[in-house]
Amino acid sequence: MRAEDLHHKEILELDPNGGLIRFAGQRALLLDAVAMGILRQYLVANFGLTAARAVLTQFGFAHGWRMAEAMKKQFVWADDDEWRRAGPHIHTLGGLFRVQPGSEDPLTKKGAMVLASYEAEQHLLHFGRSDSPVCWTICGLMSGYISRTTGKEIYVLEDHCIGQGHAACHFLGRTREEWGKERAEDLAFFDSGRLKECLDVSLSRVTETLKATEEKLRARHKVLVSLTRDLDEPLGIIAKSPKMRRVVELAQRVAKVDATVLITGESGVGKERIARLIHEESTRAAGPFIAVNCGAITETLFESELFGHKRGAFTDASSDRQGLFEAANHGILLLDEIGEISPAMQVKLLRVLQEQEIRRVGESKSRPVDVRVLAATNRDLAHGVADNAFRQDLYYRLKVVELAVPSLRDRREDILPLARVLLADAAVRMGRKITALTPRTADQLLRYEWPGNVRELENAMERAVALARGNRVDFEDLPEEIRQAFPKPVVVAGGKVQPLKDVEKEYILAVLELNAGNQTRSAEQLGIGSATLYRKLKKYGLTGKS
Repeated sequence: MRAEDLHHKEILELDPNGGLIRFAGQRALLLDAVAMGILRQYLVANFGLTAARAVLTQFGFAHGWRMAEAMKKQFVWADDDEWRRAGPHIHTLGGLFRVQPGSEDPLTKKGAMVLASYEAEQHLLHFGRSDSPVCWTICGLMSGYISRTTGKEIYVLEDHCIGQGHAACHFLGRTREEWGKERAEDLAFFDSGRLKECLDVSLSRVTETLKATEEKLRARHKVLVSLTRDLDEPLGIIAKSPKMRRVVELAQRVAKVDATVLITGESGVGKERIARLIHEESTRAAGPFIAVNCGAITETLFESELFGHKRGAFTDASSDRQGLFEAANHGILLLDEIGEISPAMQVKLLRVLQEQEIRRVGESKSRPVDVRVLAATNRDLAHGVADNAFRQDLYYRLKVVELAVPSLRDRREDILPLARVLLADAAVRMGRKITALTPRTADQLLRYEWPGNVRELENAMERAVALARGNRVDFEDLPEEIRQAFPKPVVVAGGKVQPLKDVEKEYILAVLELNAGNQTRSAEQLGIGSATLYRKLKKYGLTGKS
């Protein structure tokens, strides 16, 4: 057998029934070139360029060595020189590159000129033009093949590469002694010790990155703990008020079963956070959590977004695409603002919930899905059912369990703990050493009604951190609408409002408490004299602390 006589029909065996492909007598796999490029990209991104080159070079060497052995067993060669010269032909038949006629042997002075290198093509695709040769796998492949056929350690290296912008890749094969010190750095990538060294360095770098990240998280945690003791760390939810505690406790209980949950409440109260709590406490915690705002997707795209589509289903459907239900398989899908979907989509959604299967737009077959659905809304869906705007059967299918998240004004015990946590979080993100709220600021936060709920409070704290002059948030750092807030009348038994004298007493005592009983500071903040404060305390039957 001569190298020129090789033909792919004699080398490639396909067994479609057995699922086997043999190339030169050895079991082979068909791998997409782009997939190999993605592997290269992953290696570089996670282990660095040096480690990636070492891995691919040594992988290529092992591949070339095994291919030479397979060719030796498969054919009877005229001589060992023909066996060696068959290497470029077999690599060409394997789709790795194309050798320019007349320059097929890397061991000659002219070397081998290679065109259409898959490796250079993929490097350009994923990284762009390189400053140095990039056909690392092919160098290893040629080196392994020639080393096995010659019985000597031959190392093939590039001096021109398509990945650098050259018209072709040029390879030369020499022994280590022949290369000398000129290419010592390149030859090091063939050594197993270099691979271990590269991986050790890469792992060390990853470890250092993880340590730095842990340190940042530890510092953030330290700041949060120093500013507030009210954060329930296992849940990540502030729940000091009885109403919010009941919601959290019910969410934890319902998380254990695969029931559909309807989460209701005003905008900004934290409905998605409750949904995430259910996911974290459920048996699906290892699966995906995907939230979609139903009101933010147009009617024409909503079905495709949820269920996916087939290529050609509509004008812009250039390829098959899975929807959010498939993406959330074995996990949880939160349908936020569920009250915004159209009657037509309500029918299709009901079918999915009942059948646990979806049908992509443009397809006739159904696909099973294993998804737990949570829904959230700031609307009164019961009124929607009464007005025929929302299907009654879908309403009851969603409302197996309802969690009504209270507004922030109805859980005032949570306002200051939440404010402190949000303040600390904003301070860490902005790199500012803001440690607390002034007493007047804390009092004003309690006066305000918070129509935007937790979201509005978060924005207020972020603004305050950005504007604060000192290490505490002062009254002037709050948004104007909060600064202008006045306390609402408190209704007592019988429907009467609380008397002014009682309000005054409670307010004075609250200011004293904020100042740890310091009368001088309290009087100054109240805008009255110390003697006036003393007389009022005496009237209340309290001596106070001076």
